[in-house]
Amino acid sequence: MKQIINRVKYDTETAEQICYNENTPFKSDFTYKCQTLYKKKKGEFFLEIETYNNVYLKPITEEEAKDFIENYSDVETYENLFGKVEE
Repeated sequence: MKQIINRVKYDTETAEQICYNENTPFKSDFTYKCQTLYKKKKGEFFLEIETYNNVYLKPITEEEAKDFIENYSDVETYENLFGKVEE
């Protein structure tokens, strides 16, 4: 999916997919929501958000990306992107 937001192009085909969260595997469910985190080559992060009846892209900050990974991915993914974290 490609979209221009605030005069910046976001493209899921050229960005790196980091991780995703899906609240239910059934796309026909009215409450369906899937969020996929991407990182652009220049380092910006964005989400592809798919709901029951819509798909759109949303730019997010690095802090929001960190929160997303903390909640929906693993330690290795986080540390590969942002460096080692103290215990």
